Amino acid sequence: MPTSSTPLPPTTDDEASDALPACVLVFNASDPSGAGGLTGDITSIAAVGGHPVAVVTGAYARDTAEVFEHFCFDDEAVAEQARAVLEDLPVQAIKVGFAGSPENLSAIAEIATDYAEVPLIAYMPNLSWWHDDRVDQYHDAFRELLLPQASVLVGNHSTLWRWLLPEWSGTRSPSARDIAKAAAEHGVPYVLVTGIPAPEQHLENVLASAQTVLGSGKFELFDATFAGAGDTLSATLAALIANGSDLGEATSEALAYLDRCLDHGFRPGMGHVLPDRMFWAESTDEDDNATSFEDTQPLEGFVMPPHDTQH
Repeated sequence: MPTSSTPLPPTTDDEASDALPACVLVFNASDPSGAGGLTGDITSIAAVGGHPVAVVTGAYARDTAEVFEHFCFDDEAVAEQARAVLEDLPVQAIKVGFAGSPENLSAIAEIATDYAEVPLIAYMPNLSWWHDDRVDQYHDAFRELLLPQASVLVGNHSTLWRWLLPEWSGTRSPSARDIAKAAAEHGVPYVLVTGIPAPEQHLENVLASAQTVLGSGKFELFDATFAGAGDTLSATLAALIANGSDLGEATSEALAYLDRCLDHGFRPGMGHVLPDRMFWAESTDEDDNATSFEDTQPLEGFVMPPHDTQH
């Protein structure tokens, strides 16, 4: 410890900024069960070294098994939360989870317009628990307002297929690239499609653009039903990008992190299994021998352009 006779050297603003965790602005609903929502976002971002800047868009009434209802904040409340922190904190990435209403999506899109240089990670959850008319309105608003500003769209294969390709009539399921082509029509350069069925009890996760498949990874299918995996993956991806990783490297590390979270999953209630986002805090002999993030092979790096205002 330095004494008064050995003062610390002065720290420049740049050095102080580099030493701080990267700030990730997150829009999502509060989830009292801890399965996903803002709880999942905050824990995931902090676990990989980011600082979560969490804006509440509403609240779920749910347990670990199902969503019973959602109570939405009004758009002014959402906008005021975000504007207040954005005036104070330097944000390196934005993640949009469940905003709750078309009005909230409009407010978020307007804010994102003012920060067009900041990567925006858009996550579309499974909304089958909601009223059909509200789902349709939400999907339409998300497509028109958020997708033109999204740097990456993240979602489950089934969810994205039914949303972006509702008229699909092929004899095979749409590929990740098919979904990426549909998303590109609305301005999305990259799509991370998860949960694609693969042979031998595996699931495939694919990062794709309209032009090509940029990378993929297969993971063993767990014999359990999880809640909160999508929020975990998208928040982790946003945090890693905020910390300076390119999209390929961030995707590889985020998928590896999610796989470990699910491998250490736990069932705190009578419902689904939840990802253990803090698995690394409890070291075991098995963990000591496990593959670290540094041992994974990153996808080939490429530049992710800032989103442009297209709505």
